[in-house]
Amino acid sequence: MKITLNDIGKKFNRQWVFKGINFVIASNSSCALIGNNGSGKSTLLQVIDNYQTYSKGNIQYEWEGDQLEEEALVGKIALAAPYLELLDDFSLLEMMRFHFAIMPIQKGVSFEEMIAGCGLLGQENKLIKYFSSGMKQRLKLVLAIYADTPLLLLDEPCSNLDEQGIEWYRNLVRTQLGKRTIIIASNQLFEYDFCDKSLSVLDFKPVKVS
Repeated sequence: MKITLNDIGKKFNRQWVFKGINFVIASNSSCALIGNNGSGKSTLLQVIDNYQTYSKGNIQYEWEGDQLEEEALVGKIALAAPYLELLDDFSLLEMMRFHFAIMPIQKGVSFEEMIAGCGLLGQENKLIKYFSSGMKQRLKLVLAIYADTPLLLLDEPCSNLDEQGIEWYRNLVRTQLGKRTIIIASNQLFEYDFCDKSLSVLDFKPVKVS
């Protein structure tokens, strides 16, 4: 999916988080949204996800030669983010079945393969509310990365992951490079150093006039 940001701006009340973003993310490429904490990385990712509305400009989504309207984006974007909630009263298997009943799953991938790959084998019937923060993060990444969508959005993907989890994430996300458009919001280089390009949200902060 090709994403074109045309003069995008977002403000809360009277304060601009960012303004005047003109940027193109090519189909099947990877891009990192970078900046320090509070710079607006997650907000921009949410705007691209259509989770938040923008205050200025417009975004064009192009897939397989067609321009997509916002309502056509349903089922074409997969997201993993710290603010994304899991259903705590579901077991691991119930959560996966529920998620992939709504989202398309990549061909040739089984639940067992996904569960084993992320180190959760043996936890299939355990309720998610009893998962550690790291286990929940692995599950969020599995649900997003194995969804068969043309756009994959990852916000701080290694939150709560240990060294082994980080290595697993890096190996897994690399299998997706060149196959779909990937956008990662992060201020940690190891989360996105494989990306084709980056966009610093700090470059689009309005200059305050004293």
